Amino acid sequence: MPTDARGGAGDGRSGDEPGAGGEGAGRAGKDRSRDGFAKGASSPGRRKSATPLSTSLAANAQAIRRQFGDSADLRLRMTGSPALPDVRLAVLYVQGIVDESVISETILGKLQSAAPPEEGSRPERIGLAAAAERLRSGTITSGLTQSVPTLEQALDALLLGCCLVLIDGIGTALAADADGGERRPVSEPISQTVIRGPQQGFAESLSTNLGLLRRIIRSERLTVESTRIGRQTCTEVALVYLQDAVRPELVAEARRRLAAIDVDGIVDSGYIEEFIQDKTFTFFPTLLSTERPDQAAAYLLEGHVAVLSDGSPFALLAPVTMVRFFQSPEDYYQRWDIASFLRVLRFSAFLISLHLPALYIAITTFHQEMMPTNLLISLSAQREGAPFPALMEALLMELTFEVLREAGVRMPRAIGPAISIVGALVIGTATVQAGLVSAAMVIIVAFTAISSFVAPQVNIASAARLMRFLFMLSAGVLGFVGIISLDLILIIHLAGLYSFGVPYLSPMAPWVKGSWRDTILRMPRWTMTLRPLLARKGNRKRQSGVKPGGGGP
Repeated sequence: MPTDARGGAGDGRSGDEPGAGGEGAGRAGKDRSRDGFAKGASSPGRRKSATPLSTSLAANAQAIRRQFGDSADLRLRMTGSPALPDVRLAVLYVQGIVDESVISETILGKLQSAAPPEEGSRPERIGLAAAAERLRSGTITSGLTQSVPTLEQALDALLLGCCLVLIDGIGTALAADADGGERRPVSEPISQTVIRGPQQGFAESLSTNLGLLRRIIRSERLTVESTRIGRQTCTEVALVYLQDAVRPELVAEARRRLAAIDVDGIVDSGYIEEFIQDKTFTFFPTLLSTERPDQAAAYLLEGHVAVLSDGSPFALLAPVTMVRFFQSPEDYYQRWDIASFLRVLRFSAFLISLHLPALYIAITTFHQEMMPTNLLISLSAQREGAPFPALMEALLMELTFEVLREAGVRMPRAIGPAISIVGALVIGTATVQAGLVSAAMVIIVAFTAISSFVAPQVNIASAARLMRFLFMLSAGVLGFVGIISLDLILIIHLAGLYSFGVPYLSPMAPWVKGSWRDTILRMPRWTMTLRPLLARKGNRKRQSGVKPGGGGP
């Protein structure tokens, strides 16, 4: 089996490809659990000390308030419980990240309505610590409760959305799960819309996103490993994979890269992407981001890993190859012939958006003999009064369009599209009538812009937007020689890219037998019997390969 110097492996949805690899690291805890604060799951560099809680309720409450800087959203309520006669209790929580109705019903309400202990179970007979444990296990009905003995664990519990119960006289606190607060509900994906297929997207809640994946892949082999990254944000990050499909060395490499992140905060999965990607100085993305649970589930079934971050509606998928950025989830929900046609269209549109302005500059500046005579005469007549060379015209129009596109994105949604469309029409018409640019240049730039929107992944379209200027400059200086030279440099650069050890141009380079079934073309699903070689050895067969319908192929 061919492998590259990194021990990596190829990608593709069928056929044989090089396999993924990497150095392993220690295994993180499986499946998200609210008791991470009691198991030392804090982010690297945070809460290294362990300060035992005092037996004094007042001292513990004061220490916690001091750590929060007397923040106004830290709420403290003194209370008591018949289950612990003559013992003072305090309930603390951070407003906004908890469900206060849960606290009222399952914690405060249960504490205040608890039955007095029997004579043999009174605190003075069994000890206050044992009585507190009975309170945790038998009185508080929150989904998960945990005893925390240190100040650092108590702070982590509060920040994870737990309610903390302090008991006067013992050096431990009770942390009860009350995670809640306002969150955006599951809605239709904004950046990856489809006509046919599921119409739900990831939200900003990690638990909600994991639930969406669980509803698609109803298998106990779907594994979630949770960790927290960020010294200040302490953001929960989940590594998700399907045990039966993924290679262990790929999981180990993903763990190693996540464990190596040491930063103050993680606000979005884009932060994580920059830390774990293989190469930084490249225009091309080496991780695929998606806000569609169905697309993430499809990749997990094929042996990929997903990284989800709390607070971000985008999941990161790895490893990926270049052809994956031109494949839409809708390709698998409609007929194979239509899907294949659309894929070819996307690749063609990408090449057009990359080369069309450069080709126009090269032909009109250096290679006029390549145009038909009538077209040459028409273009020459249009450019007769133009004050700028073709290169300056193209740069002026492309920069103008980029400004209009950015303005349309940043303006209020109600008027942004209207302003960008009207601005493009007015500026395009006015510049032609003023004689600043030729009408042909406006057509070239407009068609190039439309072609850049065809790619289903925004980040691959952004790569074409940036590289287009390089091609235009090369064409303006050297003509076709500059374009071809830059194409060769681009191919060499792409051949040297990897995603988690997977060659970026795989399965085309290196060529993998049978991989064409789901690359630029998509063959009928019943012909794609094998998972890619990226998947675990011995478990690559995903279907029988027999067409169930009658009448043959």
